[in-house]
Amino acid sequence: MRSGAVYRELAESAWCWVLDQVRGEDGPWLPEVVRDDEPPSGPGWDRDSLYSGIAGLAPVLAEVSRSRPLNELERAVGTGIVGRLSAVAAGRVEPSLYDGLAGDVTALRLLAPGAERIPLQRLAEMRTETGWPSTLGMQPGSTAPMTDLVTGTAGVVLAAVWAGGEQAREIAVTGGEALLGVAERTPAGLDWRMHPGYRSSSPNYSHGTAGVTAALAVAGTELGREDFVTAARQGAQHLVDVAALDDDGFVIPHTIPPSTREVEPVTYGWCHGPTGTSLAFAALAYAGVDAVAGHDVEELRQRCLNSVLASGIPRRLRPGFWDNDGRCCGTAGVGDVLLDAAQDCPDATRAEVLLRAGITMGDALVDRAIRDDAGARWRFIEHRQDTPLLPPGTSWMQGAAGIAAFLFRLARVLDDSLGASVVDRPDQWWAVPARLRTAN
Repeated sequence: MRSGAVYRELAESAWCWVLDQVRGEDGPWLPEVVRDDEPPSGPGWDRDSLYSGIAGLAPVLAEVSRSRPLNELERAVGTGIVGRLSAVAAGRVEPSLYDGLAGDVTALRLLAPGAERIPLQRLAEMRTETGWPSTLGMQPGSTAPMTDLVTGTAGVVLAAVWAGGEQAREIAVTGGEALLGVAERTPAGLDWRMHPGYRSSSPNYSHGTAGVTAALAVAGTELGREDFVTAARQGAQHLVDVAALDDDGFVIPHTIPPSTREVEPVTYGWCHGPTGTSLAFAALAYAGVDAVAGHDVEELRQRCLNSVLASGIPRRLRPGFWDNDGRCCGTAGVGDVLLDAAQDCPDATRAEVLLRAGITMGDALVDRAIRDDAGARWRFIEHRQDTPLLPPGTSWMQGAAGIAAFLFRLARVLDDSLGASVVDRPDQWWAVPARLRTAN
């Protein structure tokens, strides 16, 4: 087993590379990918986003600050992010957690507690009975509210509950009631599509029922809304109904009915697999729900993790199986959830199994890193392209920034034990004990 110093050194190298990519044009921005043969053309439409933009550096800065004091450059980048997001929030029209105002709430609260009031006010102004108009609609020209965690109402609810305060409470109530209004009744419970009428269901965490279940369970608990918790339980009943429970596991298809795209029918990451879906069962446990469909909720969480452990990841068993090392769809996201589960596990033997699995993810990242004088980064694979090796990404969800944050955390856990502090974020804080959480 490698020491924490190995992961920390790689994290520092990757973080150095990311910081070198930060540009300035009306505030800081970050090119999403870095190509050897051409310079970045300029800020993209999502330059401020948590997913792939400058807001995504906030949770990395929070993570770095748990390992060592921030240096002058890091403090300047943090100040620049706060200034940029505070300046543009009043005119923002996208509400979501990973591409909009709820992401601004996240970044500003992590970097400058109190500054999140600006995007919260904007979210309060924009709310409607059905949620928030979206600029990310799946149909051209549509502004209908989305429901999911990444692009829709569930993510806004989670950000508001996490931020706290009276204004945030009103936002969370509006969002929770909007989610109740678009739930689809199924034979076993409730289902949520990305938006009502969408052609398929993506039941797992990022774009479907698992993420909405987590949002309603957490919001219901914090707001004293038993109807939200009841709906979350019914969402979990649907998840159990569509899951395969073989071999003490828990696996739900990527898409129901199956996608017409060339994708794996079952994936294992944070976004569309049991890694992320385990967080829904942790949220139900936080809400005081003991059992769903005859299964203890902690059992269901562990079943999800059993499926991850048995899946073969992070090995690239075949083209398309495990070609991504980022947080959203890949190795770093799995590692982070494994650390959550290990730090939350009262059984020392099981906690050690989960920790060692997290270390396996870290080892894969060490082995796959591209290193030179500029620093470290990773190149993912898209096997459906003629040139499958992708350019290195910079971002929180799909690049070196998010990977570095996981490696910093892994190093800290190995050095300080499973009692190491955890930087909490809107979409995972309930998955670890309250005594370990720190938001800033």
